[in-house]
Amino acid sequence: MTILSEQSIREFEHYLKNGSNDLGIQISEHQTELMAMHAKELMVWNKKINLTAIKDPMKVAEKHFIDSIAPVSFFKNEKGLIDLGSGGGFPGIPIKIMRPSLKVVLVDSSRKKINFLKHVIRTLHLENIEAFHSRVEDLHENKAYQNKFDAVISRAFADLSSFVELAAPFLNKTGTIYAMKGKNAKQEITSEMLNNFNLTFDHYTLPFEKSDRFVIKLSDNVGP
Repeated sequence: MTILSEQSIREFEHYLKNGSNDLGIQISEHQTELMAMHAKELMVWNKKINLTAIKDPMKVAEKHFIDSIAPVSFFKNEKGLIDLGSGGGFPGIPIKIMRPSLKVVLVDSSRKKINFLKHVIRTLHLENIEAFHSRVEDLHENKAYQNKFDAVISRAFADLSSFVELAAPFLNKTGTIYAMKGKNAKQEITSEMLNNFNLTFDHYTLPFEKSDRFVIKLSDNVGP
């Protein structure tokens, strides 16, 4: 069953609320409705372009939405965030729904996926969020994005070393890189990262499949 029928949408909302609650995250009715709309559009567009292989309501709720909003618990007071390799809008759109005041930029190299993201932004009436079609490397010299963000985030976009290299040019002086990783996260940390960044770990467990997830936070180690 995919998230297109009224029954499957109700199932999705049930799993989203209960699973988030298990992680200590409270989602309002309005936020639940917005994520359900995103999930439904994901399934509709998935028939035309490859956005996800996950179609079961419980798994969509857990692996796309709950996993996307979990890092919000570890955020500081960021005002601007860029999501690299956003794909179907994860984690950037669910984060935006949870933090409406956050300015969000979604980046993806696929024009079809960017068209989908723009459609979702319009459908959900989200403000102060944009979807930008570009290779991440090509944005490094763009002054509109260079050193502008409090947070750079990605989920399964690249190995940690590559992601850090791609993310660093977007950070402002007090910014933080948030890398969302699975159980082998610590194996991706290098001595170079430890030398160049303050590195911390946050851990959470997905509520239904009970798999371990980590958010690796890297910030500038130059300080007072």
